[in-house]
Amino acid sequence: MKIPASAWRGLQATPREARDLQRVLSRQVVRSDSVGRVRTVAGVDIAFPEPKTAQAAAVLMSLPGLEIAERHVVRRPVAFPYVPGLLSFRELPAILDVLKKLNARPDLVMCDGQGYAHPRRLGIASHLGVLLDLPTIGVAKSRLVGEHGPVPGKRGEWIPLVDRGERIGALLCTRDGVRPLYVSAGHRISLRNAIRQVMRCALRYRLPEPTRLADKLSRA
Repeated sequence: MKIPASAWRGLQATPREARDLQRVLSRQVVRSDSVGRVRTVAGVDIAFPEPKTAQAAAVLMSLPGLEIAERHVVRRPVAFPYVPGLLSFRELPAILDVLKKLNARPDLVMCDGQGYAHPRRLGIASHLGVLLDLPTIGVAKSRLVGEHGPVPGKRGEWIPLVDRGERIGALLCTRDGVRPLYVSAGHRISLRNAIRQVMRCALRYRLPEPTRLADKLSRA
């Protein structure tokens, strides 16, 4: 997959510059559907086997059967410090490197992290989507920001995640009696379609297959 040189621009920012850049890029996030038919979906995740080393994984799968088409892992040094709310600046260089190894450009990318459900509306899924002009979804295990009502407990149920009066994502139950996931649109997809795509990929486990497998591969 070809990664434009401009994608790395700004990732070497200072924390203050990074926050300013998030506010600028958040205005470019598209939360309506321009994704088309999704035949392939890539899951990406990252682990840190050493404090200053990132190991990123990408798993490309076909739909509707969820067959694995490609799997890749890369390691690279980490330059950006750990700062809550700025994790995309720490993690995206390795994720861009691993996506570069894909032979085919995916129709959709699922990130283990937030999309629009972010204090400055630019979690890692939204940041990646804007940089690559790709449809992306944030699928997180925990909440970063926002409030919600009673937690859903049956597969397919979801409730809105709201921050300052704005719907920023959803709590989605992917299995009966299992803790829900925090799903938010990343870029070029609506929240309802993001939920639909996550459910298409969550057949047996709490996590959708692309990010579940990417998580395992990144920690291998």
